[in-house]
Amino acid sequence: MKKTNPLHQALFRILRPLARLLLRNGIPFGEFSELVKRAYVEAALEDFADGRRKPTDSRAAVMTGLTRKEVKRQREILAGEDAGSRDVIHANRASRVVSGWVHDAGFQAEDGEPAMLSFDGSSSFSELVKRYSGDMPPRAVLDELLRVGVVSIDGESGRLILQQRAYVPAGDSEEMLQIFGEDVSDLIATIDHNLVSEESGQPPLFQRTLTYNNIPPEVMERWRKHAAAQSQALLEQLDKWLGPHDRDISGQKSGSESGDPVRTGVSIFFFEERAGKEPKGD
Repeated sequence: MKKTNPLHQALFRILRPLARLLLRNGIPFGEFSELVKRAYVEAALEDFADGRRKPTDSRAAVMTGLTRKEVKRQREILAGEDAGSRDVIHANRASRVVSGWVHDAGFQAEDGEPAMLSFDGSSSFSELVKRYSGDMPPRAVLDELLRVGVVSIDGESGRLILQQRAYVPAGDSEEMLQIFGEDVSDLIATIDHNLVSEESGQPPLFQRTLTYNNIPPEVMERWRKHAAAQSQALLEQLDKWLGPHDRDISGQKSGSESGDPVRTGVSIFFFEERAGKEPKGD
């Protein structure tokens, strides 16, 4: 049997868990295929300009292997979409509320930690939502934060307590799928950048993984807890440094500095699988 090349092997490892997620959410192959075509066309048209002009439909057809008619069809679909919603990924509104609660001095206690908030009134949860979540009803935001355990209600005073410094939705919800798209896209973009960084003259981005493949099962419960606690502590430390620089939190005007704003961050994820169960291509 012909040996699969390294890129094919890497792609299969990516696509195997992706296929599981797609099937679980009722996405058939035909629908996935359409999205792949669209991604190919957009990448050919947007990411491979020769410095003078964008590629034509004919050149994109040559690059992608699609017909010119198919390239034109996909390009028209892309043109009909809201480019702003695809190019600029806005943080989930509930996540912005939590971030404001953590960093905005108006919602902090004397020790600098997130304060217990009343639902209404001055420096209240409703005011926090209005400042960081626009026109979302405060009750709807609170219900969601209570549902996922980020917020609790004090039994005596009835005030709201921030239990976690980050909002992470559960299950295959719309918010969780948005995070899935962002996280995987960011990881692949970082790896792609590092693969070509030397020839492009750009410094590589930080990318590290800690892996062992012969860990006894009885260690896993302690390891999961330890890894989660250490990772959360690191992310909170980084958030304390970077968060105050965000213009939404600092109140700095977008035009006060030169250049477009930058979306940046650090992702940490935990993984485990039975040894010898890695997916194989061919």
